[in-house]
Amino acid sequence: MRAVKKKLKLIIKSLRTFIAPIQYYGRKRFCPLCCKTSSRFRSFGVVPREEAQCVHCGALERHRFLWEFLNRRTNLFDGEMKVLHVAPESCLEVRLIKRLGCNYLTADLFNPSAMVKMDVCNIPYPECSFDVIICSHVLEHVLDDRKAMREFYRVLNVNGWAILNVPIDREKTYEDSSIILPNERLKAFGQKDHVRCYGQDYVYRLRDSGFNVDIVKVNNLVDGNEAVKMGLTRAVGEIYYCTK
Repeated sequence: MRAVKKKLKLIIKSLRTFIAPIQYYGRKRFCPLCCKTSSRFRSFGVVPREEAQCVHCGALERHRFLWEFLNRRTNLFDGEMKVLHVAPESCLEVRLIKRLGCNYLTADLFNPSAMVKMDVCNIPYPECSFDVIICSHVLEHVLDDRKAMREFYRVLNVNGWAILNVPIDREKTYEDSSIILPNERLKAFGQKDHVRCYGQDYVYRLRDSGFNVDIVKVNNLVDGNEAVKMGLTRAVGEIYYCTK
């Protein structure tokens, strides 16, 4: 029975993959990751967000924003860059490994598909090991986020850069280490595996760890029409571009 259910799920998933491009056929929206168009993006989220997910590759708003930033504003694809990607998003990973090859390393504490198992609070590499570090929506899961930031600073090359993005939803960061039960964390932080809600003061934590930080917003990167077409008008957040 379990095998039958698994097979049915795979069939349903395959049907959705086939039907979705037909259902969303059009050219009003463009995903910069897969370079495909659609009439609109799919709704996504526990509280569904309209125009969120690409029906072709699954990229969300923040993934499309980050990909555009990497291509337009960085030297990531200009040469031999040693890249560490923590908790890699599949829609980004498949494209980065294709373009960066053996210089691209993925790491995760729990995901067995990552190239290395790694705790961001204890990175097993020497100083200045990486030219680029990409870590998006991870630090809100880490108890000692300041230690993780210092570790990222330590292993980043002197002339390198890091993107350390987190969700920001308030003015001041809220955390309480006494909240440990999943349901209590859900109530306090909005997700069972989150340990804090970051605020606008997040940038000061990065700077306290030694980083110089530039905050990039959508309107710093694309114009209004491009933002609409790529679905970057809501729930995108900022990019925290960090250097030594």
